[in-house]
Amino acid sequence: MTGSEDSPSLPPETRLGRTALSVHDLDATTEFYRTVVGLAILERNADTATLGVDGTPLLVLRRDADASPRGRDQAGLFHNAFLLPSRGALGAALERIREHWTLDGASDHDVSEALYLSDPEGNGVELYRDRPPEEWPRTPDGGVAMATRPLDLDGVAAESGGGPNAPAGTSLGHVHLEVTSVPTAREFYVETLGFDVRMDAGSALFVAADGYHHHLGLNAWNGRSSPAGGRGLAWFEVLVPTEAALRAVGERLNDAGVPADERDGGIETRDPDGIRIRIRAE
Repeated sequence: MTGSEDSPSLPPETRLGRTALSVHDLDATTEFYRTVVGLAILERNADTATLGVDGTPLLVLRRDADASPRGRDQAGLFHNAFLLPSRGALGAALERIREHWTLDGASDHDVSEALYLSDPEGNGVELYRDRPPEEWPRTPDGGVAMATRPLDLDGVAAESGGGPNAPAGTSLGHVHLEVTSVPTAREFYVETLGFDVRMDAGSALFVAADGYHHHLGLNAWNGRSSPAGGRGLAWFEVLVPTEAALRAVGERLNDAGVPADERDGGIETRDPDGIRIRIRAE
């Protein structure tokens, strides 16, 4: 299921890399992602902390004490979603949340099981595990049929593998954004960048590459009406498998009149709401 017959698709093996947050209290936010989410601190200085799993960076926190909080009407982050490799790892995450934090919600989406919480600065966080792709409900046109049902928390807890750390194999599974216009976001993320539509729920769109259920969620549920700004999501990263794929994305951005700059061997651009996206080849 794609945006249109002529829409280019991102190549197989495209995935997300890192996500970055601008925060006021770096110490408290770093401790949350270490203790509750279970990420390891890979690098730390006075103004920045990089956290990840098994030496792979997944999250960058940057102190910006002068930045204002994100406004109620501003586009931006709905949640960063960290994909855990097993139900046992999800059970361990539930134990850490119950010991150190507060669970905001939990859902069974048929394709996945998910826990929801907020970090100390109000940024949404999802911790989830996928069901095997062969079990995902499908639509006749090849998309996925995600649902939202109560999660069996007792069942998840019973399979806990325990431990204070997110295990090897944990990744940034998807990023869910609040946008001012779903049709405008679709034009950018599908028609220009090349993500495929996996589920269109009207007020929310779920897009992905390589047949995943979604790498990006784009919703207008809360009526955001202004561009992104203030603290919160600074940027997120899309990894493509080859330099040729990176050049193709750059050409599509150029053809669409979307500004893009070179950064760290890749390119950085902004979506229609001003959210920064970094794209690089692995």
